Amino acid sequence: MSNPINDKDFSPPTSDRIPDIEKPNHYDDDSPRPETDSRAVSADKLARKLSARQVQMIAIGGTIGTGLFLGTGNSLATGGPASMLIGYAVVGAIVFITMLSLGEMAAFLPVAGSFCTFASRFVDDAFGFALTWNYWFNDAVSTASDLVALQLVLQYWTTKFPGWGLSLIFWVLLILANIVTVRIYGEVANPAKIFIILGIAVNCGANTEHRYIGGHNWFIGDAPFVGGIGGFASVFVTAAFAYGGTESIAITAGETKDPARTMPKVVRNVFWRILLFYILSILILGLNIPYTTPDLDSKDTRTSPFTLVFQMAGSTAAGSFINAVIMTSVLSAANHALFAGTRLLYTLAVERHAPKLFGALNRNQIPWIAVLATSAISILCFGASFIGAGQLWTWLQNIVGVSNQLSWAAIGVASIRFRAGIKAQNREYSLPFKNWTYPWGPWFSVILNIFLVLVQGWSSFSPSFDVVTFFSLYIELPVMLVMYIGWKLLKRTEIVKLREMDLETDTYPVEKLDPIDEAKRSRWKAKAYDVWRWVL
Repeated sequence: MSNPINDKDFSPPTSDRIPDIEKPNHYDDDSPRPETDSRAVSADKLARKLSARQVQMIAIGGTIGTGLFLGTGNSLATGGPASMLIGYAVVGAIVFITMLSLGEMAAFLPVAGSFCTFASRFVDDAFGFALTWNYWFNDAVSTASDLVALQLVLQYWTTKFPGWGLSLIFWVLLILANIVTVRIYGEVANPAKIFIILGIAVNCGANTEHRYIGGHNWFIGDAPFVGGIGGFASVFVTAAFAYGGTESIAITAGETKDPARTMPKVVRNVFWRILLFYILSILILGLNIPYTTPDLDSKDTRTSPFTLVFQMAGSTAAGSFINAVIMTSVLSAANHALFAGTRLLYTLAVERHAPKLFGALNRNQIPWIAVLATSAISILCFGASFIGAGQLWTWLQNIVGVSNQLSWAAIGVASIRFRAGIKAQNREYSLPFKNWTYPWGPWFSVILNIFLVLVQGWSSFSPSFDVVTFFSLYIELPVMLVMYIGWKLLKRTEIVKLREMDLETDTYPVEKLDPIDEAKRSRWKAKAYDVWRWVL
């Protein structure tokens, strides 16, 4: 099976580069012109070879993974079915706005590094520095959490094989072949559809007890809201972990064909596919699985509620099948995190935010030192032998979930600044795609993300103070703040002025869009085909 992301994607483009075109003068004669940054051009040295389908597979393969298959068990046990459904819906709304904001910026400025580059160019270089390092750490810890998740998935079949051994095997394989095709997981949507259909059938009576379940599990014990305000608040960080990765679509913008048209389409398609699957799956899980089910959230083990639904259908083989699918998705997510983290560390080196050695390429144009550095964080996964795989995975999940929320808030800030700069320089006409939720959407995302980050750690204070859980939920805040202030003081950076914002370098001009092709896409047959492809 061919790899949709070729190793040569790191090679400088030749004929694929967009030729310079004459741009209209949109400045007043006496107004200051923005200074172009020579480093900005360096961020766009990758070949544009990725199609819309390949970009969608990268995003789906990196998003639908442990957060959904294992994290939902934790949410169900600690918050109950109603808290889980509301939490995932609210975070889904935040991600929707974030994706629209990203689509707008990435279509206009399709470069490698994406929203991290946007933060530097539209807000402050120190802001971009802190955000990029935060997101690199996010990907590195995500790789570790996925390797820990492998140990939890393995426990469904056996507890005799040492979990650290399995993590070690796949850790080495990921390093040696870090660009394993995501096409393997790109078709997991088919088992996902099977799960939704099977889950409905199980609820209606096609289960081992041959009884209609309906909404019974929403009214047992403390359900539908379990654990009070602490249980409800704790669901949001798990949901943030589960949705994490959708924003990584924009990281591939620098390698996407015809990004002005492709990126908005991919953003919409990927988000709706993921949201539809998430909400339907969570609803079905909450209806079929009681929150009191053992091993949904224990220190040493963790059973996927998806596997339990297949077991309820009366087939052990079906349970093993979905568990194998979950393992495949975990590996795909780990590969995606390592791949994205490597690219971010490479971008940091190119933009002089990290030592130059991380930008070193081997003869295959792979930043091998960045691969080793990113994968080194995964050594954390071997700590499962001492504190329990389930407990360690929860802590890593908290760190990544908060990191995702901070990234979404930062994207909202960058979007607000971007549109303000566009307006100040009279460049509204040059936007290939507009975020229809602006200005309220990005503001809503920023405010709600900050609020959730502050309150979702309620469970670490009640019923008693848990030091480790507290640090896993809040350590990202001082780290990112110190990195921002430290870089700002060291480099004496300033907030970018709207009139001096660089909206020229690396832009993909709207004039490049083919009007004939655009006319074809508006025909009803083409629209019907798009809908059909989306459903499939």
